[in-house]
Amino acid sequence: MASNNITSIFQQENVTNSRSVEQLVAGQVTSDGAGVKLTRVLTHPLQRRLDPFLMLDAFGTDKPEDYIGGFPDHPHRGFETISYMLAGRMRHRDSAGHEGLLQQGGVQWMTAGRGVVHSELPEQEEGRMEGFQLWLNLSAKDKMHMPWYRDIQSESIPEFTTPAGVTVRVIAGTSHGVAGAMQRETTEPLYLDLHLPAGASFAQGLPSVFNAFIYVYRGEIRIGDRQVPQQRMAILKNATDRDGVVLSADTPARVLLIAGRPLNESIVQYGPFVMNTQEQILQAIDDYREGRLENG
Repeated sequence: MASNNITSIFQQENVTNSRSVEQLVAGQVTSDGAGVKLTRVLTHPLQRRLDPFLMLDAFGTDKPEDYIGGFPDHPHRGFETISYMLAGRMRHRDSAGHEGLLQQGGVQWMTAGRGVVHSELPEQEEGRMEGFQLWLNLSAKDKMHMPWYRDIQSESIPEFTTPAGVTVRVIAGTSHGVAGAMQRETTEPLYLDLHLPAGASFAQGLPSVFNAFIYVYRGEIRIGDRQVPQQRMAILKNATDRDGVVLSADTPARVLLIAGRPLNESIVQYGPFVMNTQEQILQAIDDYREGRLENG
């Protein structure tokens, strides 16, 4: 058993009325950085619906030419980035003086806050590179906080296994009594990586006010009578009489389950800057051009 498996403190969560699937999303094949090929699953038009989440990118390839350019120096302001690596090695450096290595099973959590310039570059020339990057919005009161960064190695992410054999990695939030590697007070994000064996089900309680979605990256799962195939995001319907979600797998599957408390604030985005007003965006652009983001 891995050192981060803490099944002994597992507490059963009962869901009496599961959420249903509102919409299936295929995502858009695109590239970013210096030509890194990826699929943008959570796109700009879905930001209001899935508040406080702004973007989800999925990437996975065995071809070095699809990732070798990485993401050279670029700025961010006004939100957090959460990178989760399934395979591969990526080096992070930023203008606030942080540096770390993101590798298999690990997470990089960065709060851009008032502004940072960073790079994410592969530390491999061959082999598979696979993972996800999620953008989590910051509230208006937090957007100009100092930049912050944390590397979370795989062994530091709590795991448990349910009686049905589902392995749960708790990246953020709390599941079945197990607190995740990260907690955030305002948005209260839940970020789970679920590994379901054939024939297993998993129930997760969710506050009715939370926006929630899943992304299937291996196999397929079922929510009620709705199948969710591989490489699809399912937006979960909000309803006051639903207390969570139940996922079932007829064949082995791996799924991200992500949920959070909406900020219900205006969202104005210009590329790597996400603020509340157009004036704040113009200020961010000016600060970047004048080199003020490089001072953190």
